[in-house]
Amino acid sequence: MQFHHHGYVSGDPRVRPAAGTGLDRPDDLPDTMDVLIVGSGPAGMLLAAQMTEYPSVMTRMIERRPGRLVIGQADGIQARSNETFQAFGFAEEIIHEAFQLTSMNFWSPDPDNHGHIIRTARELDDPRHISEFPHMIVNQARVLDYFAAYAHNGPARIRPDYGWEFVDLTVEDAGEYPVRVTVRGTAGPQEGSERVIRAKYVVGCDGARSRVRDAIGQVPVGDQAFHAWGVMDVLANSTFPDIRTKCAITSEHGSILHIPREGGFLFRMYVDLGEVGEGDNRSIRSTTIEQIIERANQILTPYAIDVRNVAWHSVYEVGHRVTPKFDDVPAELTGSKAPRVFITGDACHTHSAKAGQGMNVSMQDGFNIGWKLGQVLEGRSDPSLLDTYSGERQVIAQNLIDFDKEWSAMMARKPEDFSSPDELAKFYTDTAEFPAGFMTQYTPGVLTGNDTHQALAEGFPIGKRFKSARAVRVADTNPVHLGHHARADGRWRVYAFADAAAPGEASKLTDWAEWMLTSPSSPVVRFTPDGADLDAVFDVKVIYQQTNDQVDPTRVPAIFRPEVGPFRLTDHEKVYAADPQRGDIFDERGLSRDGVVVVVRPDQYVAHVLPLSATDELAAFFAGNMLDQH
Repeated sequence: MQFHHHGYVSGDPRVRPAAGTGLDRPDDLPDTMDVLIVGSGPAGMLLAAQMTEYPSVMTRMIERRPGRLVIGQADGIQARSNETFQAFGFAEEIIHEAFQLTSMNFWSPDPDNHGHIIRTARELDDPRHISEFPHMIVNQARVLDYFAAYAHNGPARIRPDYGWEFVDLTVEDAGEYPVRVTVRGTAGPQEGSERVIRAKYVVGCDGARSRVRDAIGQVPVGDQAFHAWGVMDVLANSTFPDIRTKCAITSEHGSILHIPREGGFLFRMYVDLGEVGEGDNRSIRSTTIEQIIERANQILTPYAIDVRNVAWHSVYEVGHRVTPKFDDVPAELTGSKAPRVFITGDACHTHSAKAGQGMNVSMQDGFNIGWKLGQVLEGRSDPSLLDTYSGERQVIAQNLIDFDKEWSAMMARKPEDFSSPDELAKFYTDTAEFPAGFMTQYTPGVLTGNDTHQALAEGFPIGKRFKSARAVRVADTNPVHLGHHARADGRWRVYAFADAAAPGEASKLTDWAEWMLTSPSSPVVRFTPDGADLDAVFDVKVIYQQTNDQVDPTRVPAIFRPEVGPFRLTDHEKVYAADPQRGDIFDERGLSRDGVVVVVRPDQYVAHVLPLSATDELAAFFAGNMLDQH
């Protein structure tokens, strides 16, 4: 973590100085704003945390509840989400309080006594070591708390406006604030009152019954799978031996997905309540907690649970739906009309809870739209950039729906329908990369280059998230994960993996660095605002093939040693060396020894891979999605 570059910081460095709209932020909801976020769920809170990095943008977030969420329904945190938490600076804290899932056990009917269950398989949760971060369990409310703290402690000082609910909106054809929004007070002094506010952009993060979605005429498409599940968070004693291990249980009485919770005592069970007939008319939802516990004990035979306290419970029917678009522009007008209203999370894709995807995918929706809104509203990119949100995220949501249909169907399958006792366990391990969040891959377009040069960096697939690896920071000899230094500050990351020459020697890297620093076509020169720090828009780092003791930092090109802040202090944390003792990053990620440039978007996805010599191609890539700042 870097601070002090604007002067000595004696307090908590996570509380940064207010700036822009954060300096005199009104307590009351203003009449006009740049961005209105509707709903303070995972997508909304992450979006607020991202927008605090753009203090020139007036962002407000309304929430119908009178205060913070006390207990949330979601609890599964995939490794990709932990990578995202790292970018917002709280991964280590939340990991410490969470329950970490390291394995999953599978239970099936005993062949010698079909009325009893036995353990049939044990599987590692991450057998392929696809991330340095864990898969874990922590309540959604705590995730929101961390994002809320980041948003409020950031320069824009964003905090929820509690006690306001969204009623309706209309998008007008002209005006600085073309979105006319009606809101209603639900708590506090504004309770019962209605008022109209105006915004440049509105983002609906308001859940499966989204009014924002309804207001823009988007209708979820899909089917209702007529299968019901009871879910309960309970404190209980049990004779079941795997009560503190994640389990998939199938029996003659139904199925259970069992998940230990944070804190050492709490656990969650998704309990199979069976098929729901078409004429049920949702009466299954009146199933009592006592009935859910009774069914759980039937499934667990010969074991049992003795519930002492119920923290939360619910009944739901699995549905798989996704909206055709995630913004207010009809498909036939995409590209000719700029979107003004966006939807995220459950507002645009719904599915079962058992794969732990809802909160995780929703947060990536918020991350995706957040930095794009910031870029556009700060004048760094054309408004057409916002077309890419729906184009990118709708495909990801559909892939999620397809995966969840298969996983949900397997969890509801009867024991006799499996081809073997280990079929479910095999599916779990074979598909582990998808629920972990690592199968997302954006296709070529404005923000994602083609794969012409992919062979130069095989371990950084274009369109997929930047998979971190260790390198040695030369200035202090610390071995660090290269990706962990990247923050969710709206900047692009440009990693220059050097050719074989040492610093100061004539090389392709030296020529590339000089071009980046001085050429009028360089993205740093062309798109960095006058008077801003050299790395204000592009965080440019170098990784040498030599070990750290062979790298003389005084001979490293100036682009990698920028002077920042009012005192023009040299940033020493952009120069890295290979770390053969812990794994050479060039070998681990299949990087060309002739040198390669890896460009990473502000939301941590690899945007392009190019040779050091391809400066014209690099210039053209950024010219396609950014605006001149001079």
